[in-house]
Amino acid sequence: MRSKELSETIAIKNEAPKEWPSIRTELDPWQPVWAEQKEFDLASGKYVKVWHGPQHPGVTGNMAVELTLEGDVIVEAKTHVGYLHRGFEKLMERRKYIQCFPIVCRICVPEPDVNEYLLAAGVEELAGIEIPERGAWIRTLVLEMIRAASLTMGLGGQAGAFGLVPIGQWGVAHRDYILDLFEELTGGRVYHMYIIPGGVRQDFPDAEFPQRVEAVMNKLEKLIHDIEKVMFNNAVFKARAKGLGYIPPEWIEPYGITGTTARAAGVPIDVRKNNPYLVYDQLDFEMILGSASDVYERTLLRKEEVLNSIRLIRQILKRMPKEGPVRAKLPNVLHWKIPAGETYVRAESGRGEMGYYIVSDGSEYPRRVHVRGSSYTHAMSVLERLAVGNSIADMAGLMPSLQTCPPEIER
Repeated sequence: MRSKELSETIAIKNEAPKEWPSIRTELDPWQPVWAEQKEFDLASGKYVKVWHGPQHPGVTGNMAVELTLEGDVIVEAKTHVGYLHRGFEKLMERRKYIQCFPIVCRICVPEPDVNEYLLAAGVEELAGIEIPERGAWIRTLVLEMIRAASLTMGLGGQAGAFGLVPIGQWGVAHRDYILDLFEELTGGRVYHMYIIPGGVRQDFPDAEFPQRVEAVMNKLEKLIHDIEKVMFNNAVFKARAKGLGYIPPEWIEPYGITGTTARAAGVPIDVRKNNPYLVYDQLDFEMILGSASDVYERTLLRKEEVLNSIRLIRQILKRMPKEGPVRAKLPNVLHWKIPAGETYVRAESGRGEMGYYIVSDGSEYPRRVHVRGSSYTHAMSVLERLAVGNSIADMAGLMPSLQTCPPEIER
């Protein structure tokens, strides 16, 4: 994976094709994408326009990419969103703080709890609320459980895009095992509304719950090792994924690339390490970095991230307080006026950094809520530039490697 042969492959795949000298140019990441837009005369018969999505197995949700092709080579890509629920930020400005929690869950369906945590953490910071220790440990457990579930499903989507459909079925099945645990803990499978200001809604359902979590982690660990054998040792997957979608390290800062997409380029960005929150500063884990920065490397890192989450979950279950309060006492949440002020809170999701900028004017309603999700930069700016010069056959595999949630874009 780190061999000279792979480096040469990356260089070859990302250089400008000789027969299309005008397609691939040196892209300046500090320049806006519209500065380099070209006009393509569809009436000439040289180009054809094709829509990739919104209903396509190689699309990470309800969104579409408008592709202009010359032969089977992509010469232009434009991301289109708006096919799903949207407008979350304005909806929150018209609701009381506690009424916003069912809304933020929809911002990323596979990983809703990160949004719950960020909204709760922002309110707690503005209101000066300290959460109980056991509540902080349970929050961390919930975030790592949903992170493992999201990444596992993402691995299956990446495999399915290259024709390895059984891995997609395995990923969804094992995600369901984790959702079974969430149903026990919160009463809901997909949307939980479990993390609220002051802590979490309730404690574990019974004393045996940690043992059931451990049993699911054992199943998931075995699955990841099976995926490693079937997917990462597959000659077709290697041939198609290695060298595809190379992201230079110098793109990371100007594009705002975060998460495993940045770490696959060797850039150490992880909010859990760089700006620890909850109890992450008490846990032992390493930031996993790559260097090849292609589809294969990004997928490989996400596989390792699932194993990392399993290790963190085991640490949490072993080291968390066995008893104690899980929620601080709050005033009547339907008549709760949050002190005036502003704050920005952040957390590490399976896709990268998530952040909430919250402004309070001292009333019962948020004055402004702005959500910063990695999907906006990954699926808009980065994808539109990475796609150019590649074959249409590679589009389905390129898009899942950036791991995007469409509602984070049209929020």
